[in-house]
Order: sequence, then structure tokens, then C-alpha cells
Amino acid sequence: MFDIRRDADDTIILTGRLDAVSAPTARDFLARVDGDARLDFSSLDYIASIGLGILVAAQRRLVDAGGGLVLTGLGPHLREVLILAGFEAIFEFE
Repeated sequence: MFDIRRDADDTIILTGRLDAVSAPTARDFLARVDGDARLDFSSLDYIASIGLGILVAAQRRLVDAGGGLVLTGLGPHLREVLILAGFEAIFEFE
């Protein structure tokens, strides 16, 4: 199961599994994000390569418009996956 929503602080919370099944939901949600946004990964259990691609596409669009994504709540395993994928050069990690 996957959920994506904004909390009271306007942080985008990702919950569950971001995979091929949930990719359209994530893509549609992130397409409506403007400016700068924080993505909280503390409740995300799994991210597939399609999810990584969605994040990169959203980041490119936002950076081109003068904004960008900040990735927060990264556990050790997910942080390692993102570093191995070269995401430190594309995103800010908190």
C-alpha cells in the first residue's frame, strides 16, 4: 500500500511502497508541486527504480522553475540506495 500527502507543515509524507503499482499516484501528486518542497521518507518502506525516476523528473521540473526537493527522514538503507544512484548530486538530503 502507498500513500502520499501533505502534513500541517506542508511536508510531503510518503508511506508504504513506491513501486510500479503506486507510481501513477506519486507522479500525479508530484506534478502538482511547485517551488520548494520537503519529502519525508521516514514511513516509506520500499522504493523501486520507477519511483527513483519519478523523483528525478519532479526535481528537474522544479529546478528548472527555480525550486527543488529536499529529501528528509532517510533511513540508512534508503540513504545508501540513493547515494549509490548518485542522488546526492541531484537532491539535498536532510
